[in-house]
Amino acid sequence: MSSSEYILSNVDEIINKKELEFPLNMAMAGTWILGNFKALNLKVIDMKDSTSLADYFVLASASNMTQAQAMASELSKQMNRLGYEVLSKEGYNSNSDWILIDIGDVIVHIFQETSRDVYDLDNLWNSPSIQIPNEYYYSSDNAENDAPEDKGFF
Repeated sequence: MSSSEYILSNVDEIINKKELEFPLNMAMAGTWILGNFKALNLKVIDMKDSTSLADYFVLASASNMTQAQAMASELSKQMNRLGYEVLSKEGYNSNSDWILIDIGDVIVHIFQETSRDVYDLDNLWNSPSIQIPNEYYYSSDNAENDAPEDKGFF
């Protein structure tokens, strides 16, 4: 399976999960995309009772601007493919340390790792976080096949 087929199949599976209602399914699919682009410190915040801006915020950190732009591009591409309009993308073409992607009910914030604490969106609102499954973080579809037989260090 190619990497793009891997992304498509997993994103479609998350979007179609019966236990994830709209727009949580969209937030979780976006989180999975970011995680598989090696995002750090993923967080989904339920904003429904805190602001009218969006139902969910997705927060992620990137090691550098190139990584942040790659995440933003893939996220936008997948959301458009699924029929969700990207209303705005801020900070993408500048030398910014923060990219914001507005998909209506979900707003995605991709920070350069060194700047996330400065803006502190994680603690700005007293809103609950949604638990993110471990498998949403970077993985390879061949991870089990690539793992060494001997799990020890020597």
